[in-house]
Amino acid sequence: MTAPSRGTPPGSPAAGPPADTAEETVAPGPGGSPPPTEGADTVAAGAAGAGAGSAAPDPAGDGAGDAGDTAGDGPAAIDPSADDADASVPGDDGSAEGNADMLAAKESGAGAEGTAGTGDAGAEGTDGGAGAEGTAGTGGAGAEGADGGAEGSAGAGSGVSEAEAEIAAQRELRARIEQRKAEKEGPIDSGAKLSGKAADLLAAVRAVESGEKAATAYFDSPPPEPRRAAPAAAPPVRPRAAEPAPAAVPAEALAGARAVLLKGGAPESLAPQVAELIGESAGEALAEDPWRLLSVPGVRPEQADGFARALLGAEATPGDERRTSALVTWVLERAALQGHTALEASALRAALAERSVPDPEEAVQQAVADGTVLVFQEGVEEDAPVTVLLGLDRYAMAEESLADGLARLVRTGPSDVWEGAELVRAAGANGLVVHTGGEAARAEPVALAEQARAMGLRAAVAVHGENGVRRLGPDAGAVTVADLLSGAAGPGRDEHGALALDLLVVLDAPHLDVETAAMLVESLADGSRLVLGGDPGVLGGAGAGRVFADVLAARVCPQVASRTPDPGPLGELVSGIGVGELNQVEAPGKEVVIVPVRDAGEAVHRTVQLVADSVPRAIGVPPEQTQVITVGHGGSAGTRALNAALKQRLNPGAGRFAGFDPGDRVAYAQALGRTVTGTVVSAGPDGLHLDCEGTRTVVPRERVDSALRHGWALTAHQAAGMRWPAVVVVLPGDAAQSLSRPWVYTAFGRAERHLSVVHGVDQALPRAVAEQPGAERTTRLRTLLEGLLTEPAAQPPAPGGAE
Repeated sequence: MTAPSRGTPPGSPAAGPPADTAEETVAPGPGGSPPPTEGADTVAAGAAGAGAGSAAPDPAGDGAGDAGDTAGDGPAAIDPSADDADASVPGDDGSAEGNADMLAAKESGAGAEGTAGTGDAGAEGTDGGAGAEGTAGTGGAGAEGADGGAEGSAGAGSGVSEAEAEIAAQRELRARIEQRKAEKEGPIDSGAKLSGKAADLLAAVRAVESGEKAATAYFDSPPPEPRRAAPAAAPPVRPRAAEPAPAAVPAEALAGARAVLLKGGAPESLAPQVAELIGESAGEALAEDPWRLLSVPGVRPEQADGFARALLGAEATPGDERRTSALVTWVLERAALQGHTALEASALRAALAERSVPDPEEAVQQAVADGTVLVFQEGVEEDAPVTVLLGLDRYAMAEESLADGLARLVRTGPSDVWEGAELVRAAGANGLVVHTGGEAARAEPVALAEQARAMGLRAAVAVHGENGVRRLGPDAGAVTVADLLSGAAGPGRDEHGALALDLLVVLDAPHLDVETAAMLVESLADGSRLVLGGDPGVLGGAGAGRVFADVLAARVCPQVASRTPDPGPLGELVSGIGVGELNQVEAPGKEVVIVPVRDAGEAVHRTVQLVADSVPRAIGVPPEQTQVITVGHGGSAGTRALNAALKQRLNPGAGRFAGFDPGDRVAYAQALGRTVTGTVVSAGPDGLHLDCEGTRTVVPRERVDSALRHGWALTAHQAAGMRWPAVVVVLPGDAAQSLSRPWVYTAFGRAERHLSVVHGVDQALPRAVAEQPGAERTTRLRTLLEGLLTEPAAQPPAPGGAE
């Protein structure tokens, strides 16, 4: 392959001549080098070489959860003792991040940070790139600007002269200034004639915008209408009740926890979580064992150590049994967030040693004796080395329950003869079937459910989230796994508590964690049929376990591989990535565009330009149907920086309601590994009202800070299980170490019609696809299934009680 010319990043297209047309569609060629392209305003940035990027995606002190977004993605095995993924759900719940940020602020004396326990918005000022919008888009690419207007001074590689670029920028800036002036003048004239509730609302909004009062003071007030008109043909909104609020914490427990936290120098804002986790005697228990603070998501060991020293003084030693016990649990919980249901004993000892535990072996033995962890042995057959695994009982019990349930379905499954495709025949004759394939292949298990209903059977299709329900369409009658289990949707349960189903088809099965899968299988009666369908190439789901992969590897049931490929250039590109090849594809309809960038600042600038201007103009996909995907939350081109820049451009506002405005795109972490995207509609006494894929959802007030982020940009883990008409994948130079084949496969595969790749990682992209298959997870399900289904099934006792 010809080496790229000087100034063109390897793995990116060469810059073409200047042109006024929209992006030229190109795709990565063999080894990541697409052919030269002509006439591309987004590709023109390739005239300058890609630099090394900025700081790593998880700078020191950035907060928990950034590296968690790539859990299971990277080339190396998960290191449960590492400091860069502070126990946050991968890409989901921001509460852990808020806790870590607040503790860090308390330790450093940054009092303002203590009021920012929002898990996202509060700590943005220390994020090294996500603080003020004015800096988020800089770095040589031209700031998006305080007014979100000028597209910057990136004209050096724009395909037009600097003078032309400057004139165009000035014209646009003047137009935006005039528009802003008109907007500011309008409400004054009209607001003077308002009265009653409307006048009160206008006064409240102005008070928030001026800083006179906090935004949360007006949660009980009706919000102003969004400035943008609603779509002419909006889909009907399906109402859904607000999620139940957590049980009220007794005031005495809250006061006791708050007093001990203040005495130890920790933020008192952690008191509700401490009281909820420990109970009524939270204050006394925490004073007696300060390391119990580690049970709060996002609290790091060094922070718990500092808290313990403040309370216990010289008694707080590295070998304290209270400390070592808390660390054992912390390491295993952290590993579970990264997909492991257990750890090898040697890995656990190494993690404890890195935390200055003087005798890791003794600490492990003590944890086993206390019942803190369970011990398992694998490889007990002859000529096989014995592996000792240690795990927490919650994941051990879930994995064993799941294995028992799957084995039960295999043994009690029917053996009917059904006519039809291979999947239909397999489902007719077996209680458990695995179906693999891409997006187009999802139609096959859906058709199976339809055929079963036509035969008079009770059948249901369950998917990962509301986005999956939308993609299948109303005729499929799909429900989410969460709604099926809760009873909010689906067939309900029979008199024995089992789901009233003869056949359950679960799509997106790779996203099932072991606890959810166990609940699902336990809910199926003997003789039911279960079909697990999904794409084995995507990232593993958030949470402990690798259910789909383990069932595939155990080979205890029929496996049907779809022969239906995903269509078009995007399908061809993603299919190649799945087998380790980054191929050149023909994209005559501008399905794939590569946008080379030199650094993270330019990556932010180009991303905003693509979403706001280029993709709507060239592809016809509006900004609200375009999703940005990046490697993590932190860093100068992480979700925080990108969301700050995109909000400034697409929906500027003061953040009237806990940092959010009507019209904001948001990502709502409903639970571990279950993120839904939506748009803020309004706020009320019960919380923030969202429209999520046509379903009205209410985020309780007490969860807004911890569970809600802006959602124009997501991580690949957050985006897993969802698809959008257009996707912009951002790969700044500092993302190179986080890439793997499953990550690229998942991110690129989220696009339905168009994919833009903001490319600044040089040859790291083709290397990741070819050489980095992703990190393994330590689980026990495969071994359990093989053991259960290779042994003879238990026989019922003979009549009369004879043995």
